[in-house]
Amino acid sequence: MRIAVGMSGGVDSSVAALLLRRAGHEVVGLFLRNGVDAPEEGARTCCSVGDARDAREVAHRLGVPFYAFDFSGEFGSLIEAFVGAYKAGLTPNPCARCNREIKFGALFDLARDLGAERVATGHYARVEEGASGPRLRRGADRGKDQSYQLFAVPRGRLARFLLPIGGMRKEEVRALAREADLPVADKADSQEICFVPGGDYRALLRERGVPPEPGPIVDRAGRVLGRHDGISNFTVGQRRGLPASPDGPRFVVALEPRTSTVVAGSREEACVREFSMRETNWIGRTPPEAGEKFEALVQVRSRHEGVPGEVEGREGGRAAVRLARPEPGVCPGQAAVFYEGDLVLGGGWIEPPSASGGASGGAGGGITPDP
Repeated sequence: MRIAVGMSGGVDSSVAALLLRRAGHEVVGLFLRNGVDAPEEGARTCCSVGDARDAREVAHRLGVPFYAFDFSGEFGSLIEAFVGAYKAGLTPNPCARCNREIKFGALFDLARDLGAERVATGHYARVEEGASGPRLRRGADRGKDQSYQLFAVPRGRLARFLLPIGGMRKEEVRALAREADLPVADKADSQEICFVPGGDYRALLRERGVPPEPGPIVDRAGRVLGRHDGISNFTVGQRRGLPASPDGPRFVVALEPRTSTVVAGSREEACVREFSMRETNWIGRTPPEAGEKFEALVQVRSRHEGVPGEVEGREGGRAAVRLARPEPGVCPGQAAVFYEGDLVLGGGWIEPPSASGGASGGAGGGITPDP
């Protein structure tokens, strides 16, 4: 079988290619350039010139053909969406969108054009065939699990994808790389957003014409507590950068981009029990009808342990969520993903509070802080 492997220059995708090669498949290595210049030293990314060099060297040692493609246009659209999210007062999740639109999207189309029957990546998640089609499960290494970031991949595309290391632990992956004498065996994991190689996304916002706008920091009653240098410095649930309070630490409750206002409150005020979602994608179950409810474990951040909750289907690809307990750090712009055990049921994007909510705590159709 001819399999195209998305090779990032890291140990995970390299071992994915190694395993497929050892299994006797015809492997083709593909590298996607994002068009963003990254420093050769220090940056822990996945799309730099140095990463391309590492991926090419691994492919050479495995004896497989390797091609690098210019995907700057596709990444450019992703960057614009990232900038637009911050401009709207959201906290974007570019990795989940990249997986849907590029790694499990444009890469899929490219591989098909090259005659590949399947596409493989180095994600820590598992695809299995169920009675009603492919299903996505958590990776065996819970500490590295990336299923949360794959929630938005269309179910129909999962059947064509292979995740060779999904059933392995990270130390096993590195051990295999060392055994095969791969040059990336001990390479550090990428930690930064690939198109923000220096880690300073605020610099990217300035470059794209979104300079920080100073504004007030207020409590939920609208009382001014201080000033800030720009809402892009904050995310919902954040504690750092807020004025001290004699009653205890303050946390970001909401961001209001129209007035460049940061709303702060107590930990209890920053906790959320109910929120709504848009652009839901269903993988492990049929899409719920409007008004249909089901129980699930709800994960609202990539490293969140999840909390039990009730999900209700809404019209237009939307859903409403009620958590079993108030939870901090439910950020508009991030994803909420639903699980049954280690099975991904689906997920969607957390909506911001409605414009009518204001600083007084009303959340309208978006997020309802726990009173």
